[in-house]
Amino acid sequence: MTTDRTSHAHRIRQARGVRRSVGMLAVLAVAGAAAVLPAQAEPTVEEASAKVDRLYQQAEQAQERLNDAKERLGDLDSEVSSLSSDEKRQNRRMNTVREQVRDSVVRQYQGEGVNTVGQVIVSEDPASFLAQLSTLESFNDLQDALLSGYTAEVAALDLRQEATRERRGEVKKTTKALATEKAEVESKLAEAKKVLDGLRPAERAAIEKVKSPEAPELADVPVSGRAKAAVSYALAQVGDRYVHGAVGPDAFDCSGLTMMAWAQAGVSLPHSSALQYAQGRKVSRNELQPGDLVFYYSPISHVGIYIGNGKIVDAANPRTGVRVAPVFQMPFSGAVRPG
Repeated sequence: MTTDRTSHAHRIRQARGVRRSVGMLAVLAVAGAAAVLPAQAEPTVEEASAKVDRLYQQAEQAQERLNDAKERLGDLDSEVSSLSSDEKRQNRRMNTVREQVRDSVVRQYQGEGVNTVGQVIVSEDPASFLAQLSTLESFNDLQDALLSGYTAEVAALDLRQEATRERRGEVKKTTKALATEKAEVESKLAEAKKVLDGLRPAERAAIEKVKSPEAPELADVPVSGRAKAAVSYALAQVGDRYVHGAVGPDAFDCSGLTMMAWAQAGVSLPHSSALQYAQGRKVSRNELQPGDLVFYYSPISHVGIYIGNGKIVDAANPRTGVRVAPVFQMPFSGAVRPG
C-alpha cells in the first residue's frame, strides 16, 4: 500500500513537471515569433495624406447631412408653429359650435318655437356654416345642421392635432439625427488629427496645407448678369479657411460658400448641397456656364461654383480651404443654374 502511494505521488510530480515544461516552451515560442515578426511599418506621407483626405471627405458627408437636417428642422419648427395656431383656431371654432348644439338641445327641450330659431339665424355667428344659413323650415333642420357642423369641426380639429403630433415626432427624430451627424463629423476630424499628430513636423507641414492655384481676375471670367455677383464673391474668398458648418465671412463649408455667393445676387439657397441641387434648372456638363453650381459624389455631399475655363471655386476641406480646382476633379453628380 505504501509503495502504491509513493508511485502515485511520483506520477503526479512527473505530470506537473511536463506541464511546466510545455508552458515554458509555449512562452519561448511566442517570444521567438514576436522577435522574428517585422515591426509594423509607419505609413508613408502619401498614405497619411490619402487617409486624411478620406477622413475629411467622410466628415464633409456627415456635415452636409447635418446641414440638411438643420434645414429640415427649421422647416418643421415653422410647420409645427403654423399647425399649432391652426389647432387653436379650430378649437375655438369647435367650442362655438358646441355651444350652439347645446343651446339648440336646451331650446328644443324647453319647447321654444320658430321665432327663437329665426333670431339664431339672423344673429352674427362665428361658425361659417351658420353664417351662410338664410332660412330653415323647422327647428329640427337647425339642430341637424348644428350637429352636422359640430361633427365636421371635431373631425377638422382631429386632423390638425394629428398633423401637429406627426410634425413634432419628425422634429424629435431630426433632432436625434443632428446629434448623430455632429458626432460623426467630430469623430472623423479627431481621427484625421490623430493621423497628422503621428507625423514628423516637416511631413505634417507638407500635407496639412495644399496650395490652391491662383484665382483668376473677374475680368478674365466670361460671366454676366446675376451670376457675376455670385462668381465675384466666390473668387474673393479663395484662400479662406474651411470650417464645418461655417457661412463666412472668413471661413466656409462647401454649401455655405455657394449659399453666400448666390445671396449676393439676391438668390436664397438652403445651407445643404443636396437641397441646393433641387434649386434652379438642371444643366448638363456640356452646358456649364460661370455661376452654375456643380455637385459631386453619390449621394451628393459636395458643391462648388463654376467659374469657366474648366474650373470651380469650392470650399474643399480643412487642408485646402477655399480654392480653385478643375471642375471634374471629383466624381460629377450634376449641375444646376440658380435663379
